[in-house]
Amino acid sequence: MQLNSLGFPRIGRRRELKFALEKYWRGEITQAELREVASELRRTHWQWQTAAGIEQVPVGDFAFYDQVLTLSATLNAIPDRHRGEGAIDLDTLFRVARGRAPTGQDAPASEMTKYFNTNYHYLVPELTQNQDFSIAYEQFFDEVSEAQALGYKAKPVLLGPVSYLHLAKTVGQEFDKLSLLPNLLTAYADILARFAAQGVEWVQLDEPVLALELDTHWQAAMTKTYQALSTANVKVLLASYYGGIAHHQAFVSALPVAGLHLDLVTAPEQLAVFADALGQDQILSAGVVNGRNVWAADIDLIAERIGAVAGDLGDRLWIGTSCSLLHSPVDLDVEVKLLPVLRKQLAFAKQKLLELSKVRQLLLAPSSDEAQKISAFCIARRQAKAQAADKQVVDRVSALTAADYERANDFSVRQSVQQRKYQLPLLPTTTIGSFPQTPAIRGLRSRWRKGELNDAQYTEQLQQVTRDTIDRQLKLGIDVLVHGEAERNDMVEYFGKQLAGVGFSKNGWVQSYGSRCVKPPLIYGDVSRPKAMTVEWAKFAQSLTDKPVKGMLTGPVTILHWSFAREDISRDAIATQLALAIRDEVVDLQNVGIGIIQIDEPAFREGLPLKQSEWQTYLDWAVNAFKLSAAGVTDETQIHTHMCYSEFNDTIGAIAAMDADVITIETSRSRMELLNAFEDFEYPNEIGPGVYDIHSPNTPSVEAMVHLIEKAAQKVPVRQLWVNPDCGLKTRTWDEVEPALKNMVDATRELRRRLG
Repeated sequence: MQLNSLGFPRIGRRRELKFALEKYWRGEITQAELREVASELRRTHWQWQTAAGIEQVPVGDFAFYDQVLTLSATLNAIPDRHRGEGAIDLDTLFRVARGRAPTGQDAPASEMTKYFNTNYHYLVPELTQNQDFSIAYEQFFDEVSEAQALGYKAKPVLLGPVSYLHLAKTVGQEFDKLSLLPNLLTAYADILARFAAQGVEWVQLDEPVLALELDTHWQAAMTKTYQALSTANVKVLLASYYGGIAHHQAFVSALPVAGLHLDLVTAPEQLAVFADALGQDQILSAGVVNGRNVWAADIDLIAERIGAVAGDLGDRLWIGTSCSLLHSPVDLDVEVKLLPVLRKQLAFAKQKLLELSKVRQLLLAPSSDEAQKISAFCIARRQAKAQAADKQVVDRVSALTAADYERANDFSVRQSVQQRKYQLPLLPTTTIGSFPQTPAIRGLRSRWRKGELNDAQYTEQLQQVTRDTIDRQLKLGIDVLVHGEAERNDMVEYFGKQLAGVGFSKNGWVQSYGSRCVKPPLIYGDVSRPKAMTVEWAKFAQSLTDKPVKGMLTGPVTILHWSFAREDISRDAIATQLALAIRDEVVDLQNVGIGIIQIDEPAFREGLPLKQSEWQTYLDWAVNAFKLSAAGVTDETQIHTHMCYSEFNDTIGAIAAMDADVITIETSRSRMELLNAFEDFEYPNEIGPGVYDIHSPNTPSVEAMVHLIEKAAQKVPVRQLWVNPDCGLKTRTWDEVEPALKNMVDATRELRRRLG
C-alpha cells in the first residue's frame, strides 16, 4: 500500500524561492545563484517526502513561476513577442509572466487567471491555429535526472493534454482548440518517451478538467488522448481533483490508464463507484487527506471510510492527498507562537505526508496500541472544537430577515443622489486601494513588531506616509482618493487579525502566483468584530482633503475563500458571520463621514463549484453575503466593489445582483475582452475597467490607455465608466506608479476633451 504525493509546495518554508526570484529580477544575484536556491529546495522537499514514506517523489511540481507556464515552454508554446533570438530559457518564462526579464526585450505579459476554483494563478497559454508543439525546454527532464542522481525514484507530474487545452486561449482567427489535439498528443508522446528513456516507471498526468461537466466533444478528446498515450513505455496515473468525477465514471473507467487518482475529500461518495469498476491490474490512488486546507485530518474516520476498499484492493490501493500540496503552507514545525487552541488542530504540507502514513498504519494494524492512540487523539480534538461556539454570533445570524440584505432604494435612485453629492466629472479616476509598500514602510512595521517603536510612534510615522500618499494623488489629479493602506500587510490578514474566531500563523505562506505569497487567516471559531478596524485611518485620510477618500474593506466572500476556514460548519454560514462583521464596519465608516466605501471581492468567482449545475446554490449565498455587508447604509453612500483575474461571462447576473454602485475589474491583460460580458448583459450600474496591468513593471503610454478606454466605451455607455488600474499598487514602486498614474489621468483628460 504505497503513499502518494501529488505535488509539494515549492516556495520553501521561509519563502526562500520568493526572495531569490525577486533578487534575480532586481539584478542582485545571478541566474546560477537562483538555480542553486531552487535545487536546494527540491532536495529538501524530496528528502522530507521520502522520510514520510513516499516511495516515488513528484518531479515537475517545481516551477520558477508557474507549472502551466513551464509546460508551455516545454511544448514550445511561447508567444512570439516573448521569444529571444536563441532557445527558450528561464528569462523567456519571466518575460511571459512579467513582461520583463533581466535579458531580452520588454513585451506585454500573458494573461493570468485563477486555476480552476483556487486562489492560485496560472499563465494562460496562447495558442494559434497553426501551433507547433515540440519539446523545446528541458526543465522536466533535468529535474528527473537530478532526483535520480540523489537516489530518489522520480514520478514526473504534468498537467494532462486535455486540461492544458481547456485552460488555453486561442489567438488570431477563431478556431476550435480541440483541433490542436493530434499535434499536442505527438508532443506528449515524445515527452513520455523521454521519461521512459530516463528509467521512469510512473508518470502522473493531472486532468482536473474532469471535475467539470464536460460535453461530448471534450469527453471524446479525453478518450482519444489516453488511447493515444497508452502505448507509452511508462505507467500513467490519471489524476483528478478539486471535485468529484462520478458523473464521468463510464468513460473514465474505460480509459486505458494504469492508475486513477480520486479526490475523496470533495467527493467521498465516488470511491465505491470507481472501486467497483477498477480493472484487475489498475491501481486506485485515494486522495483522503485535504491538500487545500490546514486542519488536521480525522485519520480514524478516514480509515473507517476506506477500510473495506483497502481490504479488497490491498497493494493496488495508494493513499494520497486530495490534490497537490501547492495550496498548503509548508511546515508547521517552524510555527512557535501559535495559539495553543490551534496547534493540535493543524497540519501543513510536511505534516500531511505524516498523516498519510498514519492512515496506512490504521488500515494495516487497526488494533495496535499506536492505532488506538491515534483514534483517541482524533476524538478528543473533535470534542474540543464542538465546545467553542459563540452563542451571541449564532443568535445574531438566526435573527436576520430578508430586509437586512437590501438597500433602501434601487440603483437609479441612489445614482441620482450620489451624483448630486459628489459632482464627479465624466470618467472619474480612482485607484483600487493600496499604494507601494516601500522598504521604509515594511521596516516601520518590523521595528514596531519588535518593540523598537511604540504604538504612538508607529502611528505617527504611518500618518506621515498617508499624508504623502494623499498629496501625491492630489498632484496627479485623481478624483476619488484612497489612503494607501500603509498600515496593512495583506488585504485579508489585516482584517483577520482584528476579528474574533480567527487565528494566524507566522510562516503559513502559500503561493498565489510567481513570487507573490499570501498567509491566509485560520478561521477556527465563530466570527465577530470586537471593535472598529479601519475607521480611524479613514477619518484621518479624509481630514487631509476635500476630495472623497474611499473607505477600503475586504469583502466577506474573499475573506472566506482566502482563509483556511473551519470545516465543522458550512461555508455559507461562515460567510454570513463575516458579512455581519464587515457590515458593522461599513456603518461605522458612514457614520464618521466616509461617503464612498469599497468592499473588495476579488475571490467571488473562484468559489464557484466546478460543476455548473451546482453554481446557483453558491451564487445565492455569496451574493447574499455581499449584500448583507453593504446594505446598512443610506442612498448617498456609494458602495464600490473590486474583482480581478476572473471570467465574468458566467456570473454576470450574480454580479449585477450584488447591486454595488460601482464595480472595478481587471481587463487590461485581456485588452478589454472581459467587458464583453458587461456589454451583452447591459450591466445597469457603473463600471471601472482597469486600463493598465499593475503586475508588470512596464509604464503604459497615454495612447495605449486612451485606446483601452475607447474600447471600453464601445461596450459600456461612457456615463457609466470609471478609469482605474487593474488592481492595487502595493507590489510596485513609486517610480513605477507615478508615471503610470500620470499617464492614466492624462489619457482620461484627453478623452474628456474629445467628448466635450
